[in-house]
Formats: sequence, structure tokens, C-alpha cells
Amino acid sequence: MKSRKVQKDLASFLLYTFGFLLLWEWLRPLEQLTDTSNIWAFLLFSIVSLLLAFLGAHFLISGLIKWMFMFYVLHFLYFEGSFFRLEWIPTLLGDFYKSLLLLVERDTSGLSNLFKSFLFFVLLWLMTYLIQYWLIRKRQIFIFFFMTMIYITVLDTFTPYEAEVAIVRTVISGFVIMGMLTFYRVMDREVIQRRADLSRKWLTPLMIMIVISVAFGLAAPKADPIWPDPVPFIKSYAKGSGDERGGIQKVGYGLDDSELGGPFLGDNQVVFRAEIESRQYWKVETKDVYTGKGWITSGPREEVTPFRVEDVVPVSSFIDHEGVNKVEETSFINASMEYQHIVYPLGIKRIDAPFHPDISFQIENFTEKIHTLLGGVPRTIYNYSVIYDVPKYSVTALMNASSDSNNDQNNAFINRYTQLPDELPQRVRDLAVEITEGKNTWFEQARALESYFKRSGFVYDQKDVAVPGADDDYVDQFLFDTKRGYCDNFSTSMVVMARSLGIPARWVKGYTEGEYKGLAENSRRIFEVTNNNAHSWVEVYFPTIGWVQFEPTQGFSNNVQFNFDQTSQNNTPTPENQQKPEEKEKPEIEKDKPEKSASSFSFTKLAQSVKGFFAKTWKWLLGSALALSLLLLIIYRLHGKWLPYYLALRFKWTKRDENFPKAYLLLLRELQRYGLNRKDGQTLRDYAQYVDRFYSTSEMSKLTSRYEKLIYRGEVAEGSWEETKELWENLIKKTIA
Repeated sequence: MKSRKVQKDLASFLLYTFGFLLLWEWLRPLEQLTDTSNIWAFLLFSIVSLLLAFLGAHFLISGLIKWMFMFYVLHFLYFEGSFFRLEWIPTLLGDFYKSLLLLVERDTSGLSNLFKSFLFFVLLWLMTYLIQYWLIRKRQIFIFFFMTMIYITVLDTFTPYEAEVAIVRTVISGFVIMGMLTFYRVMDREVIQRRADLSRKWLTPLMIMIVISVAFGLAAPKADPIWPDPVPFIKSYAKGSGDERGGIQKVGYGLDDSELGGPFLGDNQVVFRAEIESRQYWKVETKDVYTGKGWITSGPREEVTPFRVEDVVPVSSFIDHEGVNKVEETSFINASMEYQHIVYPLGIKRIDAPFHPDISFQIENFTEKIHTLLGGVPRTIYNYSVIYDVPKYSVTALMNASSDSNNDQNNAFINRYTQLPDELPQRVRDLAVEITEGKNTWFEQARALESYFKRSGFVYDQKDVAVPGADDDYVDQFLFDTKRGYCDNFSTSMVVMARSLGIPARWVKGYTEGEYKGLAENSRRIFEVTNNNAHSWVEVYFPTIGWVQFEPTQGFSNNVQFNFDQTSQNNTPTPENQQKPEEKEKPEIEKDKPEKSASSFSFTKLAQSVKGFFAKTWKWLLGSALALSLLLLIIYRLHGKWLPYYLALRFKWTKRDENFPKAYLLLLRELQRYGLNRKDGQTLRDYAQYVDRFYSTSEMSKLTSRYEKLIYRGEVAEGSWEETKELWENLIKKTIA
């Protein structure tokens, strides 16, 4: 007897050991592919959890040990001093409280490492419980084994993680566990007493088969692939390719704009946070040469102008003129990505980096992109501030601005920013003339071009976006064929049409203001900018004034302030994009939402609204669906525990005798589910005797006798259900698994 007990304990220990090895395969890639460190702590927690389950510790004792282990490790990793002084607990609780608030606000990027480690411990706690449930109670582990194989093979295919050895380890562990569990299921089903000799007779050939199979698989020659590798195609479809157009690209800042078009995937990775006084677009660079397919620069990027922190940024945004009323503001930037450049608004004057006193800058002369350097080497700075002027333009001054200066320098400047390819289709130029008919000034014409996209059937779309063919012009295709696209389509089209009218304009790329997150301690507003906020817009040059931002993209609004001081004139444009003073202080930003209008109901608008809703909430909907599916699965898997109680309550309060046959048939079904199977051809009376022998009662025979009278004689004695209800309830409760 003792030897059998030892054999049983040893077999269970082996099951837990190989179950831990499968779980370990999920943790191995984390240190290489993520910033997770101290994996040993999580491995040790998994070992302790499985060891407590193996020893059969009471759930209260087991839970107490796990909680103590978690908090001791968290103290060891994130706090100083003695664990038993408890001075660190208020800090821990405060951190947890802030992280929970961020979870409620769906701001997972702001979670602290302390709270993330705690959540990881909880996840491992759940995983070790599931391993125990699958191994000991259900005797099935295939799903976990299969998911582990998928996990490591996907990582091996699409990441730097090398999983050749991991696949071998997983196959060995999985086959050993499934072989042992198959043996135990057969023993349980046939009610065979577990003996050490039977276990050896089963496990010995199993281990020999696994060893031979693995050795043969490793030693045998490998045939060349029959089909071409699909991974490059999948990667090019997911991220876009460098040479071939038409792949789905990932939204965010990039250098190459020479071939625009095609759909892109959203990406909510945080780029930076900004503490600001008023809403601003964040510029990264400008481009001035339109090729018919996209944008390039007219000069080399290597031509730069260096400057230091205390210097005025060598970029000219405005010309000193009474028509431009400027207010100085300061914004604080906290970067999250390792970009070696500055983001800044129009009107930048200086850059301050107090945490990087030795940092220097250089600005590309042709793109106005500002690089950060340390000792002449590109260097990322994560905290800096930008000082800039926020302009308010006089409409009178803008309408009076023109190109009446004829010096060579001005002519070169105008030529640079009115460049267009000779192959530009004539209908693009004709459309620009048609849109601006009756507009006599550059400002009126620019405003007409800007508003044209908001009233001519254009649709903002990130997915169903065409790519120009070899003989297609990017702007021509958008204006006349598709009328569907995103910011690059709208902004490029406005720049090209403005240039066709002789108005100097350039294409600007950077980010919108982002999403409002709250107020900082200095009462500045905090905005979070992600890759999803990557954007392009238009800047138009007005002599004697300088550069002015315009926003033609459908669903986006311009932050520029205009002083409409010429309202008495009939040709003054309506201030449809003028930002009201009270709107400047509103914290909620809805930049990425399409503009609402008072038009009649449209199924297209409804479809776009539904599509936008799912585009923004699909992660939460998917998570909710998975959580609901998991809950339903758990409820179904545990139905052996709650279903008998439900059936007992269902018939407990009824007094109708007609319920007896229905209750009897439900009892038969529950007995079958419990494992008391009725053989083919077996009569109800014989089956009742079999059940009574199993439970050592006579209750089933009594119920069956009354049921036979009902079936064969049609007799239902009045009050019979009240008499048999107790017998029925006793048998139902005995089927609780």
C-alpha cells in the first residue's frame, strides 16, 4: 500500500513538473523581446504555487503564502529598507490607486512597473491554478500544449527569438503529459486499481517512443520547403514594403514620402506628452517638391545650420508686421520614443533642455527639421520645452499681402514654393481656377481651396485608399476618381492647387495636438500624442506676413486664430474655421472625429459612424467578448456542480403531479452525465437496481416503479409528486460532480 502511494505521488509530481516546463516556455522569451526583467522572481512564484497545489495545502494557507511572496518580491524589487517596517505600504497603495484610476480611464501606457509586476503575478496565479485543474481534475492538457506550440512558433517566425530548442522541449513535455493523462483516464474509466507495475508497463514504452521520435526527428535529413515562404508576404502586407507600393503601412512619423497612398493600420503607441497653454499642431518637417506621386526635398538633408540651447532657433515663421499679433507661450515636452529630433509649433523661438545642458541642435535648411546632438552624435532628449509665438492674423493684412516685390531672392523663393511637375494634369489646374472664381486675393483663394474639401463629397478614410498607378497622378486620382483618403491626400491636393494659382505653399508633417488627459500642477493642459495623431497639413506664405497654417482634411479643424477686421467688405470670407475665444479653453479634443452637420439622415454616414465606433473600441469589445466567452466556458465546465441545485430548486416549489415524468427524465439525464450509463437494451428496472447498488439505496427503484405505473397504466395518483419529491431531490443532489 505504501509503495502504491509513493508511486502515485511521484506520478503527480512528474505531471506538475512537466506542466511547469510548459508554463516556463511562455516566460522564456520575455527578457529578450520585452523590457521585463527579474524573470527569476516570476518563475519562483510559479514553482511555489504548483508546489503548494501538489502538497494539497488548504486554499487559505496557500493564498496567504502566495500573497506574502508577491508583496515580499515587490518590496525587494521596488523599495528599500526592511520589509517588516511597513513604511512602504502607503506608497504601494498610492501607486495601486493611481494605476487603477488609469485603468478606468483606459490609459494603460501610464501604469507603473510596480503595478504591472503585480498584475503579472496575478496572471501567473491564475495560470498555475488552470494547470492544476487541467492536470489533476480534467486529465486533459492538449489545449494548453497546442497554444504553447503556436505561441513559440509565432515568436520564432516574426521576432528575433530563436525557438528551435524550445519547440523540442515543448514537444517532449507535451507528449509526456498527454501520455500519462491518457493512462490515468483509462484507469479511471475502467475502474482499475493503480499499481506500480501497470504504470511502468505504460510509461516505459511511452518514454522510449518519445525519445526515439525526437532523436529521429533531430537526426533525420530535412527536405527543402515545397511552398514559398509566406512570411515575407505577411510582413509586407502588415507593414508595407520598402520597394513595392500597395501594402498596408503603419501610421506614424516616417522619412520617406516619395510615394504616397494606400491604407494604413492604427498604432496607439505614445510618442510624447505635452503640457500646453493652448492647442497647437506639432511640426517635424516640411517638404517642397511634389513629384506626382509624393514629396521630396529640393536640397540635401546634410545642409544644416547648428545652434545651441540659448540661441534663437534659425527658422523664420512670421515677418514683423502689425497685422500679426503674437503672444509668447511655452510648452513642456516629455518624449516616449527614441527620436533624435524636436517637435515644435509654428512660430518657434527657442528650445530649453535643462536636464541636458550639453545638448546642441542643428536644423535642416530645406526641411526645417531640428535634430538633437550630444558631442556631434545624434542623441534623444526626453524632456525639453519650446518657447514660441502664437499668432493672431489680421484678415485685412492677409488680404492686402501680395507678391509685389520683384527682387531675385523673392522670385527664387516664390519659384521654390510654386513648383509643380510638368506632367500635372490640366484638369487639376482648371479645378483650382473654378474653385477660386471671384476670389481676388491669395487669402480668399486659400480659404476657398481649404473649404472645398468639406462640401464636395470627399470622405476621410484610412483603409479603402487607392495607390496611384504608374501613369496616375496622386492628386488627380484623389480629386476626380476616388475622393477618398486621409490627411496626405487632402493636404497634398490643397498645396498643389494653391501652387497652380501661383500661391506659394508647402507640405508639413508632424502631429495634431493629441488627446486631452487633464491638468498639470501649473494649470497647463496635458495632451498625449500617439502615432495615431501623425498628420500632415498646409502652410501658405503671405508676403509681409509669413507662413499661415491651413487645414483641408475632412473632419479636422484649424487652430489658427484670425482677426476678421474687414467685415464691412462684401468679399470678406466667412470665418468658418475661425476658432472662438471660448473654444480655446475647452479641454475635450475631438480632432479625429468627422465633423457633424445638420444634413438629412444618410446610410453612408451611419455606416461611417458605426465603423468609427468599432475602430476605436474594438480592443475593448474583443476583450469583453473573450472575458464573456471564458466566463461561459467556466460556467459550462462547472455545470456538474450547479446544475443539480438548479434542477432541485426548479421542482422544489411546484405541487403539480404532472411534473413527475419530466423530473424523472431529467434525473435519468443527470445520472448519465454523472457517469452511471444505461446500457443498450437495459430496462429501467434493471438500471434502477444498478443505480441503487452504486448509491446503496432503494430510492431509484421506488421512483422507477411509480414511473412505470404512469407509463404503462396511465395512473397518476393525486399527491404522488409530493410523496416522491424528496426521493427525487436526494438522487439529484448525489449527481453533484
